[in-house]
Amino acid sequence: MVKTFQAYLPSTNRTYSCVHCRAHLASHDELISKSFQGSQGPAYLFNSVVNVGCGQTEERVLLTGLHAVADIYCDCCKTPLGWKYEHAYESSQKYKEGKFIIELAHMIKENGWD
Repeated sequence: MVKTFQAYLPSTNRTYSCVHCRAHLASHDELISKSFQGSQGPAYLFNSVVNVGCGQTEERVLLTGLHAVADIYCDCCKTPLGWKYEHAYESSQKYKEGKFIIELAHMIKENGWD
């Protein structure tokens, strides 16, 4: 049986996919930073993602201060991936609003990473 994803990224793009079901998550072109820390280890910050669902927004104190975030998960296999920054309370952190954290433990690189 073939899994059908909601969105497929172009096969010419280097992509990040869910390590569990291989659903496309983000294009390398959407990567903002590799210098983030998730709850389970290193994480990347992306401008946009696909095939991702969002939970309820809640306030959390993270390494860089208080933020309103929503947990994100793979829409295909429901694996928790990271979170979306909904609101940053400190002006220096405003650039994160609307962006997504995906932990490295939950994604793999595909398409042309030679």
